[in-house]
Amino acid sequence: MRPAVQTDPSGGRRSAPPEGTYELVVVANRLPVDRVTEDDGSVRWQQSPGGLVTAMQSVMSGEDGAWVGWSGDPGPAPEPFDEGGMHLHAVGLSEQEVEDHYEGFSNETLWPLYHDVIVPPRFRRRWFDGYRTVNRRFAEVAASLAAPGATVWVHDYQLQLVPAMLRQLRPDVQIGWFNHIPFPGVELFAQLPWRRAVVEGLLGADLLGFQRKADADNFLRVCRRLLGLRTRGGTVDVPGPDESVRVVRASAFPISIDASGLAELSREPEVIERSRQIRRDLGDPEWLLLGVDRLDYTKGIRHRLKAYEELLSDGTLSPPQAVLVQVATPSRERVTAYVQLREQVEVTVGRANGDYGHLGRPAIHYLHQSYPRKEMAAMFLAADVMLVTPLRDGMNLVAKEYVTCRSDEGGALVLSEFTGAAGELDRAYICNPHDIDGLKATIRHAMAADPTEKRRRMRAMRRRVAEYDVQRWADDFLQALQTAPERP
Repeated sequence: MRPAVQTDPSGGRRSAPPEGTYELVVVANRLPVDRVTEDDGSVRWQQSPGGLVTAMQSVMSGEDGAWVGWSGDPGPAPEPFDEGGMHLHAVGLSEQEVEDHYEGFSNETLWPLYHDVIVPPRFRRRWFDGYRTVNRRFAEVAASLAAPGATVWVHDYQLQLVPAMLRQLRPDVQIGWFNHIPFPGVELFAQLPWRRAVVEGLLGADLLGFQRKADADNFLRVCRRLLGLRTRGGTVDVPGPDESVRVVRASAFPISIDASGLAELSREPEVIERSRQIRRDLGDPEWLLLGVDRLDYTKGIRHRLKAYEELLSDGTLSPPQAVLVQVATPSRERVTAYVQLREQVEVTVGRANGDYGHLGRPAIHYLHQSYPRKEMAAMFLAADVMLVTPLRDGMNLVAKEYVTCRSDEGGALVLSEFTGAAGELDRAYICNPHDIDGLKATIRHAMAADPTEKRRRMRAMRRRVAEYDVQRWADDFLQALQTAPERP
């Protein structure tokens, strides 16, 4: 039975569902839409970019499904509404809860801890209290929406307590959780003062999904060494009441992209012409190198710029024959570490352009803004060398987007070994971004490689992404969740 639909004055179609309606409930930190305020003051919702939204939209189109998430703005939650074929239920967060749960515990405690402590994590009890409060609210909303025996799929590090909270409220539902970022080794995770609460929260799920097998193995080791639980293969035995045991599985499900949709977009004449125009606007360089990242300290942007600056210094590259375009999407601009990173990046770009640029031909084009999907596809088509050099990344979908756009089998991908993508795109030019000399050598290798070899490498990577796209990722996870583990 589908819920009744009403008109929503905020711009979407408003849903008024009875509780316990939905067979599939997706729980994520954010809704799959962004609020847009028009010039006349009216409000509408538009679909957010990203593979997760694409995958879930496809999965939920044939299901009686709902998406639970925060709208992105502090204050009361908007009324439930429909958009893009999905039923959306917002969770409201106050200004204080945004500060404690999201900016604090999620992004200043968990994010650096889970990314190899590239910057020191900060541990504040108030932040964890807020994190727990918000996780409880998400769990309660999901519990109220799930039909008897429904499937609930929880996403990412912001909601690690939800599985156990939800199991307490609704023991009848199947619960999956997927981590979009790395999961740290036990020695790093052990620093977390609330480590037991987080692990016990995750063990409320039936299936825990990770980007890489190494991440799943890290979680299993945490269960053994910090909680003393029995693990066998990819499972954890969780003691229950009356000496019962519940079996939780932890496995790798590497996320992917909407490969067919992006490949089709990259073949549009408008996009192809735009890629040519980009090269003309840059002075038709012999070599166009491209970096596309959120402005985040995990992405290795400073290391990349250092390597490029040294290539300019030693005469290997020189503008205008070579140019680097670095797109750095604004991110978490209220967090101190991100403010400092932006200042450091801009100083480096300014120094390189001052030392090696020419009038009207800078050595580095630095773009601190986001771009629509078509423009990014055109940039990927224009780039001779794609630099994807994070210091640690759960997957990195930019690498997969680049190879998918290269239907001409041109270009070369320089890829950090510390990304999940490196496990799948092993025909890329793999590098250690911490090793500046090694990174420089890898860039030179990618540029000098035989064109036939480059095409062979690109063909293999494109085949991999096309075969294992985001739809297959979602299907594989949900199918695995439906398969109950054997009891010991």
